[in-house]
Amino acid sequence: MVGHRSVDVGGVRLAYQVSGPPEAPPLVLLHALGEDAADWDVVAPVLARSWRVYALDLRGHGRSDWPGDYSLQLMRDDVLGVLDALALDRVDLIGHSVGGVVAYLFAEEYPQRVDRLVLEDAPVPRSREQSTPIRPDGELTFDWEMVLAVRRQIDTPDPGWLENLSKITAETLAVAGGPDSHIPQEGIAELVHRVPRGRVVTIPAGHLIHNAEPTMFVEAILRFLRPSDDGPAAAIAPGG
Repeated sequence: MVGHRSVDVGGVRLAYQVSGPPEAPPLVLLHALGEDAADWDVVAPVLARSWRVYALDLRGHGRSDWPGDYSLQLMRDDVLGVLDALALDRVDLIGHSVGGVVAYLFAEEYPQRVDRLVLEDAPVPRSREQSTPIRPDGELTFDWEMVLAVRRQIDTPDPGWLENLSKITAETLAVAGGPDSHIPQEGIAELVHRVPRGRVVTIPAGHLIHNAEPTMFVEAILRFLRPSDDGPAAAIAPGG
């Protein structure tokens, strides 16, 4: 059963979905740009068999507040605020795409709070050619101003983010989407090289790995997070 809850962090209401046994170890999920906690619904039920799963809506997304003040550093510190509000000391942390950037920034800044880290097709923090995104038509489930702010940081990241990857102490798994992903795969290889305890697995599903190949994704996650478990993950049908 999934619960919909929220906490106040510095005057910003941050929503999250929670599932799994209350006594189970905590696992935090961070979604991609423009998504929300529900993006994890295809894999969260399987993960919730072994973990207490907290899927967050990052600020400017979904049911969380849209405060108009946005940066990846603020999102990173929002994660800290949620963990503190929920009295979660150390967690396993999974982030997809921009959520992966937030996850490794968190693991750089607060290494003592992360046990194991999973980065799903997350870009390495290197400058890239800038482009102006085009706003989709209609009503959005996220703040377009947030997209513009975050894209600027992804295009021209703080150079310290790259250097500080060496400060991550958590065992780290990068899940790469292969040649069909728009994320440069050589950047993922560099990211893993810079993280002291990093490794990579490729699932050739493109950028949306956990939605396109949920069973393969969960099996890779379980092998990494629970390496002593030999049982296979249950098959997951696409879309649910």
